[in-house]
Amino acid sequence: MKYIPFFGCMMTTKYPWFEAAVRRTVGSVGLELVDVEGFSCCPDPIYFQARNKIDWYTVAARNISLAEDVGHDIITTCSGCTATLSEANLALKEDAGLKEDINRRLKKIGREYKGSINVRHAVTVLRDDFGFDRITETVTRPLEGLKVGVHYGCHLLKPSRVMRVDDPNRPTILENLLRAIGAEPVAHQKMLLCCGRACMTDDIPTHMVVDILEAIKKSNADIMGLICPTCFDEFDMGQILLGRKLKKTFDVPVVYYFQLLGLAQGMSPVEMGLDMHKVKLSRLQEFAAV
Repeated sequence: MKYIPFFGCMMTTKYPWFEAAVRRTVGSVGLELVDVEGFSCCPDPIYFQARNKIDWYTVAARNISLAEDVGHDIITTCSGCTATLSEANLALKEDAGLKEDINRRLKKIGREYKGSINVRHAVTVLRDDFGFDRITETVTRPLEGLKVGVHYGCHLLKPSRVMRVDDPNRPTILENLLRAIGAEPVAHQKMLLCCGRACMTDDIPTHMVVDILEAIKKSNADIMGLICPTCFDEFDMGQILLGRKLKKTFDVPVVYYFQLLGLAQGMSPVEMGLDMHKVKLSRLQEFAAV
């Protein structure tokens, strides 16, 4: 089954080992990636959209049109990219007048948005097109005994009419994906909260990050597991910076789901880029070496 990957800008420029983890793992499941040249930033679902929504629609529609030329659905690996492309795709499909306005703009660069494909997060493709059992079949080294504190964040689930991923208040998709590779998902009180990146002040995101990290520590999870590179940025490097500011040590390793999938498929921590993380992953490295 073929899909067009949209890795976005943060992943490809700041965390390329996440992209590598996706590319190295999904083929075993049966997911074939068909690369398309010319993608730009999604664009950003918060600041860019708030500044000029018509420009935001235009850039998103241009990205989608590139995939339409090939004819396969887009899969994203960043929750923010999913939010932007999904919202733009839905709005343009539903509003003929908006679609006409955007295509009038795109015509200047020889592009046209048709509304012929879908945009989906990679985790929904794994669940809906392949199934959890198929993921388990690719596992050669189950992550049994590894407790993963789940972090959903906000863009993956909300607004639910746009994202169409899971119940926004009682999601199960990440827990089931973790169980499929043998890990033990651990719920905690803050698992659905935003990481705070979108906030315009320093104090609010500081409190949000601290609340989530402390909730995961209280749950006795070994690591935090997530699916968004922006959230990763807030919690990995973010906890180092906050630790210096607040004179606290959080020591919560943060891991992207496809890195865990790679470990379960028998790949090494270095192959999955775990050596690049700021917070040391001694517990996970010990487990992976078994």
